[in-house]
Amino acid sequence: MKGIAAVLGVACLSPLLIAGAAATAAAGSGGAHSKFADCTTGADVDTEAVAKQVASILGGKGSSKDVHVEGLDLPAEQIPNAKTIVATGISLKVPERGQIVALATAMQESRIRNLNYGDRDSLGLFQQRPSAGWGTPEQIRDPVYASTRFYKALLEVHGWQQMTVTQAAQAVQASGFPDAYAQWEPLARALQQAIVKTLPGGGKDTTTSKDTKDKTKDAPAQNTGGCKPGDDGSSYGPIPEGTVPKGYTIPKDANPKARKAIEWAMHQLGTLYQWGGECTNPHGPDPMGRCDCSSLMQQAYAHAGVQLTRTTYTQVNEGKPVSPKELQPGDLLFTRGTASVPEHVGMYMGAGLVINAPRTTKPVRIEPIKDWDILAARRVI
Repeated sequence: MKGIAAVLGVACLSPLLIAGAAATAAAGSGGAHSKFADCTTGADVDTEAVAKQVASILGGKGSSKDVHVEGLDLPAEQIPNAKTIVATGISLKVPERGQIVALATAMQESRIRNLNYGDRDSLGLFQQRPSAGWGTPEQIRDPVYASTRFYKALLEVHGWQQMTVTQAAQAVQASGFPDAYAQWEPLARALQQAIVKTLPGGGKDTTTSKDTKDKTKDAPAQNTGGCKPGDDGSSYGPIPEGTVPKGYTIPKDANPKARKAIEWAMHQLGTLYQWGGECTNPHGPDPMGRCDCSSLMQQAYAHAGVQLTRTTYTQVNEGKPVSPKELQPGDLLFTRGTASVPEHVGMYMGAGLVINAPRTTKPVRIEPIKDWDILAARRVI
């Protein structure tokens, strides 16, 4: 308890009322306990200041030294964690309101810090308890895992979208301070709105751009019937996640730049997917350094000296269209959605194989092309 009390002076803003804050009641199924229940924040939040903090921390745009946002005393730590919470929510198609509930919950439980301690065995951003079935300590301290578990629990609450933010949070957390989450709603809302602007496509996972449709409407690579090349990868049998099929080598006749892109992508095998992740440090501790499908393509080709745009919806316009029956190693393959507005992209490796970052909770992996309904294919070199 001394460790908890010691941190209150850092995490809470003046005036501090810390007496008894660590004395939390036992939680029910959620197992979360508020150690900051007596910290307060005003109802009014300077959204412009929040946006400046977010832009400074996430985008390196200017300095935020003179910007102070109540509740964000440690923005360099808090804002990246908040971005992970928002991005994970988007990847799971959780509505904006659910993302706000998650942020408000994390503010109350940990000040959006990935704590390695808590009341009893509570840990992480949401102070989830291993003993209450939330996962192992290692899992709970993974921000993506913790966020995913929170969202899944929230989505199981009947009528949560009609509840207040604090009611929805409490339905998941079963906290000893059931009304404490409300104080963080304004800040959570401002954070969500600022963070989503830093994510690919402004946080949208679909697009209806007329320009995108017009550019792809005549692409010969459209193939809604799911046509596959002659070599469909089935000869390799089941391919364990994160592994290279035995016997595979990059074809000798592959374009040198395609070879470099494929090699770089293969070095990311086994790293977990993160929607909105920039793929700049897939093996590092920051979830937002991991790859999503389009950033894997972008970074793989960047290491080969080829610049691609950031999203699936724009990459489908890169280079030139090719037929799925005439693929070469390095070609980008698009699936899910439609040929003009695809939702997923991978890279053809030759030999009937595709490397891609599939979705939340799954690692970068190699799949047989027979499992892909190819809607479009583009050659970018």
